[in-house]
Amino acid sequence: MVTFSVQASPSDAASWCGLAHRAEAAGYDALLVGDHPGVVAAPFVALAAAASVTSTLGLGSYVTNAGVREPALLATDVATLDLVSGGRARLGIGAGHTPVEWRAVGRERPDVAGRVRRCIAVAEAVQALLAGEQVTVDSADLAVHGARLDRPRPVQPRIPLTVGTANTDLLRWAGAHADVVGLSGFGRTLADGHGHDVRWRAAEIDAQLAAVAAGAAGRDDPPALEALVQRLVVGDGAAAAAVQTAEETGLTVDELLATPFVLIGTADEIVAAVAAHRRRWGVTRYVVRADALDPLAPLLPRLAAIT
Repeated sequence: MVTFSVQASPSDAASWCGLAHRAEAAGYDALLVGDHPGVVAAPFVALAAAASVTSTLGLGSYVTNAGVREPALLATDVATLDLVSGGRARLGIGAGHTPVEWRAVGRERPDVAGRVRRCIAVAEAVQALLAGEQVTVDSADLAVHGARLDRPRPVQPRIPLTVGTANTDLLRWAGAHADVVGLSGFGRTLADGHGHDVRWRAAEIDAQLAAVAAGAAGRDDPPALEALVQRLVVGDGAAAAAVQTAEETGLTVDELLATPFVLIGTADEIVAAVAAHRRRWGVTRYVVRADALDPLAPLLPRLAAIT
């Protein structure tokens, strides 16, 4: 079964609760909130509000920046969300990339290897805390001393973990430990600290999935694969959108339309593309931005039927 989730952030209470309600009614799998302090809303506060107006919609961070979050506080946020939502919380985690977020909490952004090490250490600590274990870590990347999460305890026996990345080492770890590998398609972070080059060509996706497969070797239940859709256009304007996005990313139009990180075309073409991505790469989950919620909603029953 192919599922779609929506990544969004609130600007006011009424529209946020309305968006959550529409996403659930349309058949989206989850509502997700990014984690960029100072730029978007606090994810777990926003998700708790969404929980109050929904009953089945999954709720998660996408993705929490492990570089600026501490495990004890993050585990408490996740467990609290799981409690107030009746067991619908999800944890998405990534290594982070925006320098200003580190400086805002009095740190300097580590190099890539350092960010990956901390992400893994935070993910492991949070999972252990959610499982009821006492956690002590003393390393150059993370310090935690005798932390426990006695209350609140999560409703779910295991909070589903999504690791969002395009880094080879983190993809390999996610292959071994995550429930979902969130393929971001991000390449080198640009000078502004926000934008990225893209890793959307087929050979680049093959390399990312090879890293996941290497990590998942020996697992009875390998992680699901999820793509973060950067642009979705259905029907009118699709051809122009494809040309524009190809120019912006340095891909040809054919390369662009072959990647799971964009969905551009007629309704039939998008359904065919999602089926092709499942056959070629095993991608069965997608995350779209808030502006795609309504245009994509009529296609969800067809997309869910893809096997």
